Amino acid sequence: MSASLNDVVNRGDYVSQVAIFREDLRQSLRTLDCADYWRTAAYATAETGLEHDAAVMARLHADGWNRYGWPEAAGGLGGNEIHRAVLYEELANAMLPIPAQAWTLEVMGPAILKFAPHLAREYLPRCLDGSEWWGQGFSEPESGSDLASLQTRATDDGSGWFIVNGQKIWTSHGGTAKRLCVLVRTGSPESRHRGLTMMLIDTDAPGVTVHPIALASGRRELAEVFFDDVRVPPERLVGEIGAGWAVTMFLMQYERGMYGYAALNNMLMELGRLREYMVTRGAGSAQRERFARVYVEVIAAQARAATTVRKLAAGESVDSESSIDKLLCSEAERAVYDLILDLMRDHMMVGTGSGPDELDTARAKWWYSRAATVMGGTAGVQRGIIADHILGLPKESRAS
Repeated sequence: MSASLNDVVNRGDYVSQVAIFREDLRQSLRTLDCADYWRTAAYATAETGLEHDAAVMARLHADGWNRYGWPEAAGGLGGNEIHRAVLYEELANAMLPIPAQAWTLEVMGPAILKFAPHLAREYLPRCLDGSEWWGQGFSEPESGSDLASLQTRATDDGSGWFIVNGQKIWTSHGGTAKRLCVLVRTGSPESRHRGLTMMLIDTDAPGVTVHPIALASGRRELAEVFFDDVRVPPERLVGEIGAGWAVTMFLMQYERGMYGYAALNNMLMELGRLREYMVTRGAGSAQRERFARVYVEVIAAQARAATTVRKLAAGESVDSESSIDKLLCSEAERAVYDLILDLMRDHMMVGTGSGPDELDTARAKWWYSRAATVMGGTAGVQRGIIADHILGLPKESRAS
């Protein structure tokens, strides 16, 4: 029998004894009544997939498991990043996909907790139970990795409220997100990083227009968002005015650390599925050797990310080192899905042995992996940060 909700909620030793938390979580997942459906779920659209994953978040919340790792003031049950990492590990061990809402929660939740605890108390419980999820409004048509060039502007209307105008693009989950963490310019264009401010904006606020973007897969997984005289109250600030860059740098540690760790565990789950396919269909020595190389690549990236998770749990700053996590994770993700495409080519191309939704889901994952080394800061930018700030290499000389 798996632990009851009361058992899970009232287990104070889960906070101090992570091994006990892991053991009981593993047993609960083994006996979960919806595990088979969750494990094999496939869907034809991104919106349907998010609806399914929201139901998964609701079940994890109802059973108490995804509340560990978050403070009680935000709807959690205590613990830290280690508890959340264990949840992702055990989901992967049980061959259960991590719900998509966990990605954005890991990226934005810690920043809201640190810089806007009043917003965390009000809204994070809804993210934990799957009733809402958020998007990250950073990139703009003329500003990709160079966030210091952002042009979306927020001006004080004289009463303390802000008027926001501008455009964001490539917003993950933007088409269905309830709220957006938006990085805006409150200083002069010349102020660069010093003139940025973070705020939380509802997608149904007057003046917000969301246009979903269909990717190569046909799925509308991203969106562009327009802000036309959107009024934002001062209590929606995340941090101080002009401190948006500090909030962003804090957030990036989690995007590349916790998000990356969750993503790597999801990749291990995908490799587990591929291994079953290879055993069933038969695989040659060259295929097995390539599988082994990719597996080692993922495990190496996971080991690196685990170091970051431990630092975050200890309250230590990761800073530029997070670029190592981002680079290793993104390259491992592309390697995993390229391996799946090559070894399951008949399935991926013509759908041998699968239904249309399963085929569409598999293809969509491969298409999305193409962006792994671009989104959240390109691989080239990450290599530059590692070279400059960690290795201390000489600056690249450029022709005049």
